[in-house]
Amino acid sequence: MSMTEPPMEADEQAPGEPPARPQAEALPRFETPLVPKATIAGRALVAVIAIMTFLASLTTGAVMLVRAAAVDWQSEVSREITVQIRPASGRDIEADVAKAGAIARELPGIAEVRPYSKDESARLLEPWLGTGLALDDLPIPRIIVVRLAPDTIPNLERLRSMLADEVPGASLDDHRGFIDRMRAMARAAVFGGAGVLLLVLIATILSVTFATRGAMATNRAVIEVLHFTGAKSSFIAGHFQRRFLTLGLEGGAIGGGGAIALFALAEAVTRWFPGTAGGDQFAALFGTFSIGVAGYAAVLAEIVLIAVVTAVTSRVTVNRTLETIH
Repeated sequence: MSMTEPPMEADEQAPGEPPARPQAEALPRFETPLVPKATIAGRALVAVIAIMTFLASLTTGAVMLVRAAAVDWQSEVSREITVQIRPASGRDIEADVAKAGAIARELPGIAEVRPYSKDESARLLEPWLGTGLALDDLPIPRIIVVRLAPDTIPNLERLRSMLADEVPGASLDDHRGFIDRMRAMARAAVFGGAGVLLLVLIATILSVTFATRGAMATNRAVIEVLHFTGAKSSFIAGHFQRRFLTLGLEGGAIGGGGAIALFALAEAVTRWFPGTAGGDQFAALFGTFSIGVAGYAAVLAEIVLIAVVTAVTSRVTVNRTLETIH
């Protein structure tokens, strides 16, 4: 090459040299998650988890309401006893009522003795016999309500013996049978609620298992390639676990949030309508119809529990499925 020839440009081709290959252009990379985020199956699983969490939260709240009401009823009823005096031929029932009241007042640990009049005793029968009936000829028993003093245990056996000796036809009812039935009802409500929660967890586990297998079947080719190229099962299972944990939290938040809103609305309604028939009935059965801080904390714990169960179930399902790939 002579000194007068201009130098070749970098992109010019020298004589006798093979043609230069064009530079390869950088191909764009498309990163697709191993577990798709927005799928019909994923939305359906969120709906199922939301429904399960809602039912579980309602069950928990109902059990807590029934248990709290039963405890209040037991506390109220256990502080009262009832003396019933049946009319007997040849005896003055008014004198027997006064004598029985005096015997009850003398017993240590008695706070109040309230005999019911004849009219008050007759009104107690109106729910069964109706109103407007002439009850003068009927042998209506008389009732004495005895309230016990707080933090005391009076000798009820002594009172029962004294009434039997001094007032024929008198009987003492300490409501022990009613209290036992209330305790049995509270225990049955707790066991029933636990059974419902167990069924909800089983249904959630089955739903997550089927959803995980469906997601793996959709991406089976990718999973097999990753598995054969050395990807550990924990790596693959971790993707599914994180995705299903998100789905579990989303569905649990929807279902648990709906239950919390429902309980808060019910509590507000009972406070908005005091003095009405419905409000008084709710107050008599459930108090303020409030599950309290403990109830709301239990609902939040159920949301986290169902989300954890969802994630763990997904991971276990993936690991068992990968064991079948050779």
